Amino acid sequence: MQTPGLIDRGTLPLHPGPGQAAPSDRPFAAPARIRISSLGIDQPLISLRVEQDGRLGVPDEPKTIGWWSDGPRPGAPGATVVVGHVDSATGPGAFHGLSTIDPGDKVTMVQDDRSTITFTVRALRQYGKDAFPDSQVYATSGPPALHLITCSGTYDRSRREYQDNLVVYATLDSAGVNKG
Repeated sequence: MQTPGLIDRGTLPLHPGPGQAAPSDRPFAAPARIRISSLGIDQPLISLRVEQDGRLGVPDEPKTIGWWSDGPRPGAPGATVVVGHVDSATGPGAFHGLSTIDPGDKVTMVQDDRSTITFTVRALRQYGKDAFPDSQVYATSGPPALHLITCSGTYDRSRREYQDNLVVYATLDSAGVNKG
């Protein structure tokens, strides 16, 4: 459930069930870099894992972007999850402008084998941390997808965290795979 006034743009992709992955004659490569030209982002990715508290870890540095390395790889069934900070005490984070991305914008994942996979942004949704749709965002089956996550909403100074998260939902572009 969303709180009124939160970011809600575009149409969420329908995931009717297990989907087909991008055609491939090799295993899916790990992502090494993310490019979002509409936001001026072109940077390497670090590996992130689920922490002992059950939450996905976040990059230590505000300008760093990471991906859920135990989750689906780009082009494989399910959602590749990429995380970056919106800001820090010292200034903007890597995903500072993520809320300005528009449905239709492209996101390219450069794989460690130099192939690229392009996704098209379909929707942006802001969720209260207590209403975060884990099973929808961390999908391990269904069509290939990309979900970008950052903090959003009001900053709670007493808890030293934002009250919400922003999720950008993207689907595999029709011409999405380019073998490197």
